[in-house]
Amino acid sequence: MNQSPTKNLRGWTHVKSGKVRDLYVPTELTTHSGRDTVLIVASDRISAFDHVLPTPIPGKGRILTSMTMWWFDQLNDVTQNHFVSVDVPDEVKGRAMLTERLQMVPVECVVRGYISGSALAEYRETGSICGIALPEGLREGDELPEPIFTPAAKADVGDHDVNITFEQVEEITGKDLARSLRSISLALYNRAREIAAKQGIILADTKFEFGRRLQPGETDLVLADEILTPDSSRFWDAATYEPGKAQPSLDKQYIRDWLTSDESGWDRVSAPPELPAHVVEKTQERYIHAYERLTGQTWGR
Repeated sequence: MNQSPTKNLRGWTHVKSGKVRDLYVPTELTTHSGRDTVLIVASDRISAFDHVLPTPIPGKGRILTSMTMWWFDQLNDVTQNHFVSVDVPDEVKGRAMLTERLQMVPVECVVRGYISGSALAEYRETGSICGIALPEGLREGDELPEPIFTPAAKADVGDHDVNITFEQVEEITGKDLARSLRSISLALYNRAREIAAKQGIILADTKFEFGRRLQPGETDLVLADEILTPDSSRFWDAATYEPGKAQPSLDKQYIRDWLTSDESGWDRVSAPPELPAHVVEKTQERYIHAYERLTGQTWGR
């Protein structure tokens, strides 16, 4: 069974569930460190092809939370983030963060340094990604001449985020905010890419989300949600990297590959199947390996 939101968290009311995370607000009007707060709980649910799969990955929520907090520490000189504390209810300790409540920007800020996945399909059809023209002849897994900002319009759970051009981002957010989203996203990616490279990991692509504080006059962007985890990024082992073909990954690509294999028998129209034990185990191994390689810390199982 998939992990359902934890009910009856004392002092907190469940307000929303996404594909992976569950959001809670204080039952009574309270603040932490003078800021409005939201409790974000990372479940063990996993999604692929815009479906929440029926089989959880044990411990995944704890890994996502720990990785996100580690990355916040690495990148806090690049931009501010919404993390407040880990002073959370015991029932969700280890997989939850107390965060600042923000007005979220309705744009997925995707940055790509290599070509793979949906970007490769778009490139093969149009010669560009999100309106950015690219050189001819790029292959699966090739490094791009420089990292590119390839935004997407956020969709509801069950719907597919739609790739959009930078001009469309400007229409959604205004020109100044769009430029800020692009510049901060690229700066975060470039720093994270350098950090990962020191550990022998290629950060092929990733996505960020941003919000703004609710106080009048607050215009600064604040980094929010999870960042640079196997759920939101493509991580490749530099030692086995070989452009021109699909890369062995340290993320949920293993599940995507199984779902499109003959073994799964899934038609991508009906409800997705349960994951077999070997797929759950191999996916869990990849998440733990990514955490340990990037952070240099041993994962406490």
